[in-house]
Amino acid sequence: MHIDTYMNTNVLIAGVIFFAVAFMACNISHTTESGLSDSTKIVSTNGTLSEILVGLGFEDNIVGVDVASTYPARLQQKPKIGHNRDISAEGVLALDPDLVVGISDVVKPQVAEQIQATGTKFLLFEHEYSKEGAKRLIRTVADSLGQAAKGDSLLRELEADLAHVDSLTANAQGKPKVLFIYARGTGTMMVAGQRTQLDEIIQLAGGINAVQGFEDFKPLTSEAVIAANPDVILLFDSGLSSLGGIDGLLQVQGISETNAGKNRKVVEMDGQFLTGFGPRLGKAVIELAEKIH
Repeated sequence: MHIDTYMNTNVLIAGVIFFAVAFMACNISHTTESGLSDSTKIVSTNGTLSEILVGLGFEDNIVGVDVASTYPARLQQKPKIGHNRDISAEGVLALDPDLVVGISDVVKPQVAEQIQATGTKFLLFEHEYSKEGAKRLIRTVADSLGQAAKGDSLLRELEADLAHVDSLTANAQGKPKVLFIYARGTGTMMVAGQRTQLDEIIQLAGGINAVQGFEDFKPLTSEAVIAANPDVILLFDSGLSSLGGIDGLLQVQGISETNAGKNRKVVEMDGQFLTGFGPRLGKAVIELAEKIH
């Protein structure tokens, strides 16, 4: 064989092999240490877990979310499975997921059992609503899904935000009394007591929960509001909207007699942002601290 023909043949063969390998590489499904691949379909039953999944690079894998999964906004285009406390196994399984994630004390045990009985992997995580609890959740999810390095990145950003919070509250003058009201129109109005997510985030922002002596939520009464006499009233933006804004809130009996009412000191924030206790915790506390001081 002539040497030029021999060389051209080898070059042609090498080129074919190169493009074949390149084509195969493009079609290989990359797998993490946890066994997840690019094609793994995930359903998230919790807004904070959804935020973490996106931060870890799994947004394209998410095929369904609960109604509280509102951040980033793109998640609102995903199929919905209902409220995290009221999801059904049928609704989740209809999306044919490979993996479902949830918070252990939120997902009903029978729902988790029904999903797991089909052979679908269901990861349940503990979530404590505190600074350390937020960090642990991010770390645990990242490690469970084989994304430790990306988890480290999320934690560094959270730590930086929390450090900024410390500088804000250190320079604040006094601690304002903050009353959180959960509202869905005037027919449903509750105040947040101690050992709630709202109680914790108010303290992190350098405030004091205006109501003490009970845990969880209790119906709002005019007598209790007047006795608490908050400096600031805090609501979810959807809650304040349901009352007709600040003017509507001031029509609620007792509100106008408080310091907050007299000064129209009312703060509204997105519910998931305020109470998610996830990657954006530091940013939420910063915003709340700036608004209440």
